[in-house]
Amino acid sequence: MRKLLLFPALATAALTYAVSLAPVASAEPNPVGCEKEYFCVFERPGQTGRVMVKTKGNWTGSVSGQSIFNNGIAHPGADHIQLTYAYQGHTYEKCVHYNPGPEEYKLDFAEGVRFTKATWRGECGPGE
Repeated sequence: MRKLLLFPALATAALTYAVSLAPVASAEPNPVGCEKEYFCVFERPGQTGRVMVKTKGNWTGSVSGQSIFNNGIAHPGADHIQLTYAYQGHTYEKCVHYNPGPEEYKLDFAEGVRFTKATWRGECGPGE
């Protein structure tokens, strides 16, 4: 009887040990000028050039840029960004995760994109 009780205890201990060794997603280093807790729009691709927008809160305006970075922190209901932007006469929306992902938290855009709104929100749904 003791052997039967010992096996589940060993299995549980092994599983706990394996989970503690599992890799944890690590955040990407802050892009220059975009500290943790901020959403930023950059002038050039790859989060380079001037920071055109840097906000901890919701933002509305109109600014050109070619890349974004959501450097927000985990906060239920307010850690993803609902991004609105215009390109060639059309308006688009995209939900952006926060660094370190697992979803997209930084994006590059074509020259000529104008960002018009960034609203903090909860989780992104499928295909957003």
